Amino acid sequence: MTTTLPAPTTPVIPKVLPWILLLLTVFGPISMDLYLPALPALTAELGAVTSVAQLTVTACLLGLASGQLLAGPASDQYGRRRILLLGVAAYVVFSTLCALSPSIELLIAARYVQGLAGGVGVVIAQAAGRDLFDGRELIRFYGRLAVAGPTAAIVGPLIGGLLNVFFDWRGLFAFLAVVGVVLLILSATLFTETLPPERRSSGGLGRTGADLRVLIADRVFVGAVLTQGFVYAAIFAYLAGSTFVLQEIYGLSPQGYAAAFALNSTGAVLGGWTGGRLAERWNVHGALFAGIGVTGLGALGLLLAGLAPMPLAVVVASLFLLACGAQLASPAGTTLALREYPQMAGTAGSILGTARFGFGAISAPFVGIAGSLSILPLGVITTGCAVLAVAAGLLTLRRRPALVEEPVAIG
Repeated sequence: MTTTLPAPTTPVIPKVLPWILLLLTVFGPISMDLYLPALPALTAELGAVTSVAQLTVTACLLGLASGQLLAGPASDQYGRRRILLLGVAAYVVFSTLCALSPSIELLIAARYVQGLAGGVGVVIAQAAGRDLFDGRELIRFYGRLAVAGPTAAIVGPLIGGLLNVFFDWRGLFAFLAVVGVVLLILSATLFTETLPPERRSSGGLGRTGADLRVLIADRVFVGAVLTQGFVYAAIFAYLAGSTFVLQEIYGLSPQGYAAAFALNSTGAVLGGWTGGRLAERWNVHGALFAGIGVTGLGALGLLLAGLAPMPLAVVVASLFLLACGAQLASPAGTTLALREYPQMAGTAGSILGTARFGFGAISAPFVGIAGSLSILPLGVITTGCAVLAVAAGLLTLRRRPALVEEPVAIG
């Protein structure tokens, strides 16, 4: 009995599965902001004010956070595949409801559940990756997620801007529902269970509570989670505010706005790729602080633009650095948070994801606090987040001696 149970995981994993995991990482974040180029039109059609319309972003972020918090522990107990299929099916239903919403209130509610369902894919991808990989392969995989997931949040407005030429905001949500159907088919046919029954946790809520206590007592884990939370808070503040900054302050069309995001997406991909390489070949902590530093430079640029008039090029360059820096820090932050906990990867990943999207949900509404014609709140929020990320990152430097140099020695 003991000779047959440990073996099944590796041989039965199809080569296509890592690509499915990358797609699952994408569909939650991309649903958050694909409709952003149409947000001003949505605001006008539903008779909402700017701050209330931005709650559609906040609701999705809260959903992405709470969805991961629920799905991670559940997948540790019941397996990854079953929870994933339920989440993707719910995503299809509520994306359709978003497209049909007659009021801003119903849209906000539907966006929350859409985000909740999208969060399932994000945490399952992280946890399944921890099921499959270890050492340098794990860092490399999280480097790919750092390109795929957050890049989706950057590329989303680009795709939305292109689609907005042909469809209104309701059509954009209908497009997301179609994407969900495709992902449901792929998940049902190609996603192989990565957590066999003998490796699943048991004990229900009591076991989940015990796992949470172990994680929260780990200073490195807490530091990695907080660091990622603050960096992502900066990114999501930028995603919530940039459509008004670039379109209403600088007068860009939806297509011009999409082009600016195309440039930022290049920086995001470059940052994620570089962050994975740095963490794998150089030093995990060095990659983490390098990413925070680049994020801070972008935030300072936005702060200066809020204090004094700046050319469009300065604002776009600052957003570029912000996107690049967040992705640069992501592989290192994810590795520091999850590498020590293969037995509770779903729970650990859910806390990490909740911090990323939960902090983002808190920061996003504040970018509109001075109306749609001021950059200053965006600059203040992103700079503050970068400073807090540095402080949290210092917590990750304290580890019991046997593990201090582990990232360099892996493999």
